[in-house]
Amino acid sequence: MTIQWFPGHMAKARREVTEKLKLVDVIFELVDARIPLSSSNPMLEEIIHQKRRVIILNKADTADEKTTKEWIDYFADKGLPAVAVNAQEGKGLFKIEQAAEKLMAEKFDRLRSKGMKPRAIRAMILGIPNVGKSTLINRLAKKNIARTGNKPGVTKAQQWIKVGKTLELLDTPGILWPKFEDQEIGYKLALTGAIKDDLLQMEDIAGYGLRFLEKNYPDRLENWLKVEKVSEDPIETLAFIAEKRGLLDRYNDPDYSRAAETVVREIRQQKLGRMSFDFPNWEDDAK
Repeated sequence: MTIQWFPGHMAKARREVTEKLKLVDVIFELVDARIPLSSSNPMLEEIIHQKRRVIILNKADTADEKTTKEWIDYFADKGLPAVAVNAQEGKGLFKIEQAAEKLMAEKFDRLRSKGMKPRAIRAMILGIPNVGKSTLINRLAKKNIARTGNKPGVTKAQQWIKVGKTLELLDTPGILWPKFEDQEIGYKLALTGAIKDDLLQMEDIAGYGLRFLEKNYPDRLENWLKVEKVSEDPIETLAFIAEKRGLLDRYNDPDYSRAAETVVREIRQQKLGRMSFDFPNWEDDAK
């Protein structure tokens, strides 16, 4: 299965982001803490050029905590400050402003030395769909300003939002990229909910999820299925789940589609615990 999703408003958003760059001091790149590389748009480097950037690992409460700490070290090694937050519950948000102030400290010190009072830091928030941008903005602003929704593609226009006296945010629509060179990235985005489900073949996504779990979290998978050994064949596992959950078709055969939906839904709902689907590779210069 080939996974692609690049609606027209995303192409327009890229043009608008490029036009607005000169208005901002800092880029807040919001990524999914479970998939920091897969949820980072590779087009971003060419879009933002040399702008200062803070990596915000959102949904940190759903990711493997140890792996998230490794990711923060990974980004630091590349000269990029990174912070882990849970925008849904408002946890760790103070670290975002601290990181921005640190990036702007030298410039603002120069202004103060000239007798000028620094203005509020202007930041642009960029991220792929459904990574939590609107939720983060509403938490920072302490009121519902940005539209939110538990589906990708809710934000479709830019808006400036004041956060106290020290920070101004420019919200932007989520932007995916025209083509996933690595289809595994598409599977990870689909598994974590960044791509609309009605564009997906759920059995393929579930199959990928089961293979990933068997390789990286075998104990979790065995405990979830309550078995000592999980089949290496995802189809057999889906059949097992269907029979165990009573997900049968009218012929009393396993309903693979409903079993696949169950796998994907329960992975997303953390029924198997907190998990990360990207792992740092210190030799990888993709970021």
